[in-house]
Amino acid sequence: MKNILHIISSPRAEISASRKLGNAVVEKIKEKYSGAVIKERDLTKDHVPFLEEKHINTFFSPEESHSAEQTEISDYSKGLISELQEADIIVIDSPMYNFSVPATLRAYFDFTSRAGYTFKYDENGPKGLLNDKKLYIAFTSGNIYSEGPYQVYDSNVPYVKNVFRFYGVSDVSVFRAEGLSIPRIMETSLEKAIEGISID
Repeated sequence: MKNILHIISSPRAEISASRKLGNAVVEKIKEKYSGAVIKERDLTKDHVPFLEEKHINTFFSPEESHSAEQTEISDYSKGLISELQEADIIVIDSPMYNFSVPATLRAYFDFTSRAGYTFKYDENGPKGLLNDKKLYIAFTSGNIYSEGPYQVYDSNVPYVKNVFRFYGVSDVSVFRAEGLSIPRIMETSLEKAIEGISID
């Protein structure tokens, strides 16, 4: 039985292309792995706080010295991390917002990037702790960033890949619905992306 974590970051609801693509990826996974358990983390409904000094102080101080507020902050962060730890497969809806990820997803990474939980340091440097997991990225954008003159502007897919590589996740597949604002491309882009979904 596979545990699937589906992370949603688009603030748009029914009209969100990334939600549609991400949901299609999850459905394909369910077709391949009958009985899969799906955990959905919708970052637009459960807002992860933006990083403040109190959060940083909590993450870099020993637990035995935590105040009640710091304990609450740490427990919330560890709850998010436990979902990643328990997942066999992670699906992230990652729409392009101003050349990068939505603020909701960045905030999520700020709360899950914790030494001793998703990575650690040893004499050889950083080492990821979320090993043997599969990551699928459902990427959507108005322009085309996988190739051509605007490829250099893509700080979305490389960023998500780098975060998870730091966590120890190297098995990554990306499904792209691009050109969603470009005439003669936008009409079929999402449909073609969904048709092209292949689950390893």
